[in-house]
Amino acid sequence: MLCENKLVCYCIKPFTYFYPMDNIKQISTEFIEENTDFLALISEIKSHFSSDEVIVPMRHHHDFPNPKVQADSTLLLMPAWNPSKNAGVKIVTVSPENGQFEMPSIQGTYIYFDAIKGSIKAILEAKSLTVKRTAAASALASSYLSKENASSLLMIGTGALSVNLIKAHASVRPIKKVFIWGRNFEKATAIATQLKHEDFEITPVKSIEEKMSDVDIISCATLSKTPLVFGKHLKAGQHIDLVGAYKKDMREANDEAITKSSVFVDTFQGGLKESGDIVIPLQNGTLQEEEIKADLFQLCSNQKIGRTSETEITLFKSVGHALEDLAAANYYYNKFTNE
Repeated sequence: MLCENKLVCYCIKPFTYFYPMDNIKQISTEFIEENTDFLALISEIKSHFSSDEVIVPMRHHHDFPNPKVQADSTLLLMPAWNPSKNAGVKIVTVSPENGQFEMPSIQGTYIYFDAIKGSIKAILEAKSLTVKRTAAASALASSYLSKENASSLLMIGTGALSVNLIKAHASVRPIKKVFIWGRNFEKATAIATQLKHEDFEITPVKSIEEKMSDVDIISCATLSKTPLVFGKHLKAGQHIDLVGAYKKDMREANDEAITKSSVFVDTFQGGLKESGDIVIPLQNGTLQEEEIKADLFQLCSNQKIGRTSETEITLFKSVGHALEDLAAANYYYNKFTNE
């Protein structure tokens, strides 16, 4: 009998020890929204890009049939880990027909692990995490690529990223004037109203062309399949930040914009394969792979330099990277636990 009791004890205790579900932190959208200091988040992401410790395999992309709605869904898995420190994976589903269920097409969760023990430390809401880290990555690039005295910004797009991109760029440069354009002018007006108490003046505009040649930074976050940023409107010294157009058949900048610019990407791993802004110019010969100046790994580790003159036009293409997710998860977890 004693032997049986011991056996039961040995079976139960490991289970209880290795799966302490009550200790898993739940980090919500509200917490992320209310606890983002972009300068601190940018610094966290920079430290991850400047390190050679973080391991990021290619993301898993799985399309699977969804016969009830007669459209495929997609499962994306984006892992990253810093050995003996932290690890995480973002799990995202894309269900294009979710409108009929009054649900968003893209849903996701980030699972943050203790990389030594393998236990789950936190579960974070992935949409807000992704939005914040994406904006921070663009601002990190801008700190290397835009002019230090850049004081004006044109924001193209009125989606969830727009407010965050504006705030992130304004955290690294002395932005005084912001102009925002969207296909729906009312949305642009609403965002301008939302940001009216910031330290910059923000104005909705009805056409891109009226301000494109006047500003120091152009940030673009759309799902456009046709270019919105045209090289003929660019002026010396500008910085172009392309964040949308995440598929190979999407574009936010035309060939002339690419030709006139020094081109940088967040990572060569994804930047050369995922977005039409880079893929199409590579395919048609407008851009050669060796002409791409650097990625964020090289910039943050000082292997390559960014802007080289006041007149240079720089262009940064972001497609996102699991390293950014891990850095952001680490940042918010530490905030949440006050570590």
